[in-house]
Amino acid sequence: MSRTRVLVLFGGRSSEHSISVVSAGSVISAIDTERFEVLPVGITPEGAWVAHHGRPERMVIEDGDLPVVGPEGAPAALSLDPRVRGVWFEESDGGRRFEGIDVAFAVMHGPQGEDGAIQGLFELAGLPYVGSGILASAACMDKTVTKQILRDAGIPAGRWHSFDHDDWHSDVHTSDHVDVVDGLGWPVFVKPARAGSSMGVSKVHAPEHLGRAVTEAARHDSRIIVEASVEGAREIECGVLVGTDGRPRASVPAEIKVREGHEFYDFEAKYLDDSADLIVPAELPPGVAEAVQRMALAAFDALGCRGLARVDFFLDAAQGLVVNEVNTMPGFTPISMYPRMWQATGVTYPELIATLLADAVERP
Repeated sequence: MSRTRVLVLFGGRSSEHSISVVSAGSVISAIDTERFEVLPVGITPEGAWVAHHGRPERMVIEDGDLPVVGPEGAPAALSLDPRVRGVWFEESDGGRRFEGIDVAFAVMHGPQGEDGAIQGLFELAGLPYVGSGILASAACMDKTVTKQILRDAGIPAGRWHSFDHDDWHSDVHTSDHVDVVDGLGWPVFVKPARAGSSMGVSKVHAPEHLGRAVTEAARHDSRIIVEASVEGAREIECGVLVGTDGRPRASVPAEIKVREGHEFYDFEAKYLDDSADLIVPAELPPGVAEAVQRMALAAFDALGCRGLARVDFFLDAAQGLVVNEVNTMPGFTPISMYPRMWQATGVTYPELIATLLADAVERP
């Protein structure tokens, strides 16, 4: 029986480029090679599509050094003709080589990978792909839009305020934004509205430090969101996966506990210095785990997600739940919560990948 050919696409122009490379390396390493044949294509930080070696051992964070897709591979271009699904590669002799593909797995995080852009390209090409469609991807990428949709669906999403960075420097609007943020109470979290992996995120304890945090967030996105901190809350996560029957189900929840030296689960704590404990499954009171799973599925449905998502929560001292964000392409690194939660639920990493690819191929 012939194997399904999978385009594994990774890298990209977002600040999460390297995490995408690490995630893709993990997917390539774990995929069932008896059922699937991988065609690895990387996107450089400048946006060039290139053939990639696809060697997982070289797609890792080593001694703090982050992997990057280099420009040395043969230039690649996706066929946009739905009748001819595949990738064209430019050969060194000036010729072109075509590689057919059956399904795409864009293991990409952040803008132009997780925000509907790549998904739109796949739609134009008539190519089945893993994960949510254009609208859900774009909505979940924008934290402000996510919270608005969740709020309208009756799902707790916390208190927030968002604005364009240009407004922050306007004499007319700056004081207004400060007043609104002040009304959220201190401390607050200042974030780029459309970024991930805690890039550009700051915890701010007083008004005089707000401007610096806004400037840092604006390095990653022109839209800023300020969120009220849920002090003393536990950070809980839950995975959602569309099974072979086409129905979404929720994983066992997990918990993140950040050790001293980090005020929150920032980029260093996530990927560089091993300063967080990832507890799978989370130790939760009776009924709370089920509530997390129900709310994760409700958020997945409200946002119109497909395939997979990781829903992040805050659990306050009164056992109240607040959805922090929804990730349509969560991290797939060896230490990432999403695959670990599913493994604890009884789905191995290879089975997880196979389920995602089957859902993509079978989706109307």
